[in-house]
Amino acid sequence: MFDNLVESSSHKEDISRKGSFVLVTLAIYVVLTVAFFIAGIYWYDNHLGEMELELTTLVAPVPVPQQQKEPEQKQEAKPVKVEQNVDIRKELVASVDRTELVPKEVSAKASDVPPVRRGVTTVLGTENSSAAAPMPAGPGAGTVVAAPTKVAIADEPPPPEAKPTPPRAPISGGVLNGKAISLPKPAYPPIARAAHAAGTVVVQVLIDENGSVVSAKALSGHPLLQAVAVGAARQARFSPTKLSGQPVKVTGVIQYNFVAQ
Repeated sequence: MFDNLVESSSHKEDISRKGSFVLVTLAIYVVLTVAFFIAGIYWYDNHLGEMELELTTLVAPVPVPQQQKEPEQKQEAKPVKVEQNVDIRKELVASVDRTELVPKEVSAKASDVPPVRRGVTTVLGTENSSAAAPMPAGPGAGTVVAAPTKVAIADEPPPPEAKPTPPRAPISGGVLNGKAISLPKPAYPPIARAAHAAGTVVVQVLIDENGSVVSAKALSGHPLLQAVAVGAARQARFSPTKLSGQPVKVTGVIQYNFVAQ
């Protein structure tokens, strides 16, 4: 069957023609691409040069006028107040060396007002001050003016503050049965009577400055009798105890004897 086939040459010519067309077209595209690329490089370089020329254009500096310094203001001289050549005193007191002046009143207490000076005019005022020193009279003599001298009178120091006396610690009074003004007897509880509870109950108490019991607690004794003993001790009253004339707190014990009934 294959021996009768006839080879056709039309396909070979068509393939060769198409291959040649593709190669020519590809070559044209490559040439155009390279040409556009090179042209773009030259165009960018020229444009970049123009941009740099615009950036580097020099601008002339603008002259700035210098600020003129303001003339310094001259300080005006303040007028100096000249004090008159007079002494000021609250009271006119003569000096002890002037025997021709006799004081109206004689006192053993020294006066706080300075005496009147010789050759200086003295006037009455609200304070004591010596305003100037006199100069001897003569040609070219004058008065030296000095600032007023204020006589400071020292105030009396304030009295020392009284320190509060610290509270004294309670003193021990031992057994206080004989010192009681009022010593109520405790009631015999029925439960203790049924249990035949008896004996001595010792209660420690703290008495304030007025003689009242402020605290009480049982130290020993039958447990059934301690509660009534403490209650009776709280109702007890004592005379105030004084130490160096001042009432103080006292601590001690009260004994209650219970007899079985």
